[in-house]
Amino acid sequence: MNIRKIIFLLALAISFPSISQEIAPSQTFWDTLKSHCGNAYEGSLALPEEDKDFGGKKLVMHFRACSDNEIRIPFYVGDDKSRTWILTKMNDIITLKHDHRHEDGTEDEINFYGGTASNVGKADLQFFPADTQTQKMIPAAATNVWWITIDDKIFTYNLKRIGTERIFKVVMDLTKTIEKPEAPWGWKE
Repeated sequence: MNIRKIIFLLALAISFPSISQEIAPSQTFWDTLKSHCGNAYEGSLALPEEDKDFGGKKLVMHFRACSDNEIRIPFYVGDDKSRTWILTKMNDIITLKHDHRHEDGTEDEINFYGGTASNVGKADLQFFPADTQTQKMIPAAATNVWWITIDDKIFTYNLKRIGTERIFKVVMDLTKTIEKPEAPWGWKE
């Protein structure tokens, strides 16, 4: 190759920098979640308006542990510290699982149910249809779809059982942090 060609190719490379690879929407979603790591937030029940287990209780989420491939978010309902949402990411696909514990830290009989996104979703929204493990564990939940939304002001955790009236929505206020709660039941550092 002659010197003119080399100079021409170098000039082209400088003039037209390579186009960076597009970031998957699920990675943007993940990075947004991780930006809250260590913070705790309070929220409220949006649906159903009348719920005996969640209605009128203080709802708190704590982005307690974050790594490149796992985010653990304990979710407190009043004095009940039994729930942790576990999100994992592999090959730009996110999975949501629910870890339920008793006060002594032992696993609940119904534990680690959830689903895996069927695609990379959107930067502010990820869907998790019930997986086979969930269907076997909770047959009525075979048509469950969970979804999480996040932007700079709110985080929502949602559930719809397709074909039924079952719907659930919690809205967490991300505009102000609150004091970090104690560890959830069964938490291991």
